[in-house]
Amino acid sequence: MSRRIKRTDPKPRSRDERKESRPFKARSASKAGPRPGGKPGGSKPPRFAGERAERRAPKAELERAAPEKPVEALLPTKVQTVKVTADENNMRVDRFLEARFPGLSFSHIQRVVRKGELRVDGKRVDSKDRLEEGQSVRIPPLKLDTPKGVGELSEAAQKTLKALKEMTIFEDDDVLVLNKPAGLAVQGGSGMTRHIDQMLEVMRDSKGQKPRLVHRIDRETSGCLLVAKTRFAASHLTGAFRSRSARKVYWALVPGLPKPKQGRISTFLAKEESEDDTIMRIAQHGDEGASHAVTYYAVVETAGNKLTWVSLKPVTGRTHQLRAHMEHIGHPIVGDSKYFNIENWQLPGGLQNRLHLLARRIVIPHPRGGVIDATAPLPPHMQQSWNLLGLDASRFDPIENAPEE
Repeated sequence: MSRRIKRTDPKPRSRDERKESRPFKARSASKAGPRPGGKPGGSKPPRFAGERAERRAPKAELERAAPEKPVEALLPTKVQTVKVTADENNMRVDRFLEARFPGLSFSHIQRVVRKGELRVDGKRVDSKDRLEEGQSVRIPPLKLDTPKGVGELSEAAQKTLKALKEMTIFEDDDVLVLNKPAGLAVQGGSGMTRHIDQMLEVMRDSKGQKPRLVHRIDRETSGCLLVAKTRFAASHLTGAFRSRSARKVYWALVPGLPKPKQGRISTFLAKEESEDDTIMRIAQHGDEGASHAVTYYAVVETAGNKLTWVSLKPVTGRTHQLRAHMEHIGHPIVGDSKYFNIENWQLPGGLQNRLHLLARRIVIPHPRGGVIDATAPLPPHMQQSWNLLGLDASRFDPIENAPEE
C-alpha cells in the first residue's frame, strides 16, 4: 500500500537531548480513533507531524525541479580534497561516496577504494571504514561505468525483473519502493551473489543508468526499501535522509512488556568487531567511533505479557540501531541472532525463530513535490506469529504521535 500526497514540508522541531527511555505523551487509541481500515467508531488519527495541512505543490515549483543535468557534469574530473561534515560523521567510506556522487556504481566505488585512489588523511582505507568529522578525503577523478547496450533480456534477467515487480509497492518515473523480503541482502558482500543492488541491473534505462539505492535495511529485515530511478531523485532522496526529513516506522515482536509503554531511547553506539561477528555496542560520549542514536518506541499490543508487539521510530539511522536499542532496554527482538541473549528463554510453539522486524512504513518528500507514503505488509513468518498470538495488524499505532526529534 502506498500513496503520494501533495503537501507542504513539515516544520522541523528543535533537538531535545533528553534521558534515554523517557516516555512521550501520546493520546490513547480510544481518543485518537482507529487507523484507516481498522475498527469503526472514531475519527481518523493524526499522521506524522506536518502532514495535517495538505496543499498541492505549486506547478512552477514542479517545473523547476524537472530539468536534469548529465550525471557526468557532477563528477570530479580532477583530484579534489573535501572535508567530512558533521552529518557525515561515522559514515562508511563507500556510503560517503554514494551520498556525495549519486550515480556511481557499487563496483566502481569498490574499485577506487581498493586501488588506493581514495585516501583519508593521506592514508589508504577500506570501503567499510568509518569517517570522522573534519577528516580530509582525497577523491580521484570519477566516471560512470560504460553503459551496457539495451536489448532483449535473457531468461534469467526476465525472472529477476518479474521478482522486482512483485516486490514493488510504489513506482513512478523517479522513485521505486520495494517490499524487500527477509533473507535477501540489499547490497553485496563476501560470497554474496544475489542481492537487490545486483538485481537492479536489469532495470537499466536507454542511457545505461540503473536505479540507485538511497538507504539500506538489514538482510533479515523485511519491508520498505527506497530506490531512486534517476540521478535527480537520488540526489534529493539522499539529501532527505541526511537532513532527517524521512520518517520511518518499524514493527517488531519482543519478549516481555517494555516499561514505560511509550518511551525514548537515547544512547551512543559504536561498532565492536571480532573474528566471527560485528555488533553495535552501547558506548559513551567521546568513545572512538561512537555516534548518538535516538529511537522512539511504543507498545501496540501484548500477548499474555510474554510477547509484545512494539512500533519503533528511529530518529537517527545507525547500523543495527533498533536491534541494539531494544536489547539495551532488556527486550531484544525475537529471532535476532546477534542481540537476543536472554538465557533459558523459550520461543512459543508455532513461531519461527527468524528476525521479527519489519520496515513497516516510510514517509519522505518526493523529489518533484508532495510526499511518498508507502506501507509494507507483514512478511509470512511475522504474519504467522500475529495469527498465532491473536494480534490485530489493523490496530491503531501510537508511534504516530511520537515527536520528530
